[in-house]
Amino acid sequence: MAGKRDYYEVLGVSRTASAEEVKRAYRNLARKYHPDVNKAPDADAKFKEINEAYDCLSDEAKRRAYDRYGAEGLNGGMAGGPGFGGPGFGTGGIGDIFDIFFGAGGGRPAASANMPERGDDLRTDLEITLEEAVLGAEKTVRYQRLENCDACSGTGAKPGTSVDTCPVCRGSGYVRHTQNTLLGTFQTTAPCGRCRGEGRVVQSPCDRCSGGGRVRKMREVSLRIPAGADNGTRLRRAGDGDAGLRGGDPGDLYVVLHVKEHSLFERRGNDLYCEVPISFVTAALGGQITVPLINGEEKLDIPEGTQSGTAFTLRGKGAPDLNGRGRGNQYVIVRVKVPTKLSNDQKQLLRNFARSLGEEPEQPEDKGFLGRLFRGDK
Repeated sequence: MAGKRDYYEVLGVSRTASAEEVKRAYRNLARKYHPDVNKAPDADAKFKEINEAYDCLSDEAKRRAYDRYGAEGLNGGMAGGPGFGGPGFGTGGIGDIFDIFFGAGGGRPAASANMPERGDDLRTDLEITLEEAVLGAEKTVRYQRLENCDACSGTGAKPGTSVDTCPVCRGSGYVRHTQNTLLGTFQTTAPCGRCRGEGRVVQSPCDRCSGGGRVRKMREVSLRIPAGADNGTRLRRAGDGDAGLRGGDPGDLYVVLHVKEHSLFERRGNDLYCEVPISFVTAALGGQITVPLINGEEKLDIPEGTQSGTAFTLRGKGAPDLNGRGRGNQYVIVRVKVPTKLSNDQKQLLRNFARSLGEEPEQPEDKGFLGRLFRGDK
């Protein structure tokens, strides 16, 4: 064993390489030097050397012994060298090579094609108003789904005829193929071409469903929109999806909500925002205004000296939380409405008011609020 190359060197990996790195290196080299692919004179020897190295490094116990004692630490277990089907393939060698050339799981038995199959889940989109989202509502949803054919009761066969077991796969839905390789004889399974994996054949298809056993129909369902729903909320209706195959359960229907923009309210989470105009007099002297709510209106006291852009909070007047954690707030932002059409008397009164504040509205350099008002600045 003294003449053997270092196994890490053979696979081209470091001594700290992970199991996945070892496996990846092995697969790349196995593809390159497999005798069925590489016709070089030394390909067979290199392929055996690669398998010997992988057999050791892919087994944790063997790798620990090799790291500590070298090749002698394997106690001669590989003295004869690996051969096709021999001990050199050890842990997982056959499976890994088989995956490389035939695909993972090629020899695994397939599930029976006659088992019931659940129907597909469906999705539909529904547009609702902000009021419906916040307060909740009952809506009707129209969509198409696959339902069992009434004419053949879902069998796919014309009434009065039968469904026969596939003569090729004998009802399993799969056929086995045998492959002889240098690695030995392997069996793989594939869907039956005669019945397309169904395990049964319909000699006289139903005229209504063309043998599929299901037909597409328009359906209407009533849907309850929960209070507090938001844009993107997904509601599930169990069993309202496509009908299953061979007696399988139906799928589910998922309704995705889309909330239309509102002309007055803006929603941020569970909070609602709106802007309300107030007069210059109300802002200066204070007063009471009526503000809209999503489900009505409410009185709001405006203190004197309120500035434009001031936000008032109406607690608990927002949207309810879908998870039952209270309600959001409504924020009312007031905007002072500046009059645009004043009579001469009104203008004179405002000039007198400005002078009482020490302002001279007639001077162009005046940058105050009233100065801009008289100049027509915005």
